[in-house]
Amino acid sequence: MTGAERIGIASVGLGLAVLGLKGAAWWLTGSVAFYADALESAVNVATAAGTLIALRVAARPADTGQPDGHGKAEFFAVVIEGVLIAAAAWSIFHAAWSSWNDPHGVMRPTQGLTLNAAATVLSGLWSALLIRVGSRLRSPALAADGRHRLSAMVSSLGVLIGVVIAVLTGRWWLDPALAAAVGVYVLWGGMNTIIASVNGLTDATPELAVIGRIRTLVAEHGEGAIEAHELRMRQAGKRAFLEFHLVVPGSMSVSEAHAICDRIEDALTAEMADLVITIHVEPEVKAKQQGVLVL
Repeated sequence: MTGAERIGIASVGLGLAVLGLKGAAWWLTGSVAFYADALESAVNVATAAGTLIALRVAARPADTGQPDGHGKAEFFAVVIEGVLIAAAAWSIFHAAWSSWNDPHGVMRPTQGLTLNAAATVLSGLWSALLIRVGSRLRSPALAADGRHRLSAMVSSLGVLIGVVIAVLTGRWWLDPALAAAVGVYVLWGGMNTIIASVNGLTDATPELAVIGRIRTLVAEHGEGAIEAHELRMRQAGKRAFLEFHLVVPGSMSVSEAHAICDRIEDALTAEMADLVITIHVEPEVKAKQQGVLVL
């Protein structure tokens, strides 16, 4: 079992604990804002389970059917998470509208606020861990789960403050208003999650800073070659695929050209783990005087 999978299992367990606390807060108080918060936690549990399944699939080695590996399975989990978030937002809006038309006070506010606050702190600590581990393991599913939980913590803080104000002032219309605000926040997060995963599924290129660093490494370690051009790169889960043409003198032997390729590959993989590199060697007549010049 990989480290990412162990984190995924723990994430499901913690999600259930947070859901239990927030569900109890809603049950005790009858607050529609707490209902919205609990519903988002239910989505967290479902998506954490989906993330775990995706991590198991993504961890499978490349085979004849999937020669580039199964890394993109994680992006499908992110898409599903975005869809579930959108569905939760719709349910929240419906509950908020019903409560707006029939506002009522909050029962047992002290107990409810205490339980919700404990769940919020627990979720915030876990989200920070998920983001850090997801970045270290280059797992888009774990990182997305962490970012969503972090946004949930921010909205939960807003709910807590709003419910306290409603209890102190008796302005019960704040309860459905807060729920609607949570719904907007949840929907916005779901849209951003879907957009990010679509970029991964469509083989979007990495950030310009990554491309720039690759060009620098090729130039620094390509001594003996003339130039490199036609550089292409795509991301599939935590694995990245890079290919480019390397122009060498026509009189250079195959062994010498191969040594240059090895030197470049060693430099690239030393900085970028899980990078799959394909280099097409060409004679100097193919030089285009553009791309990465390695004079």
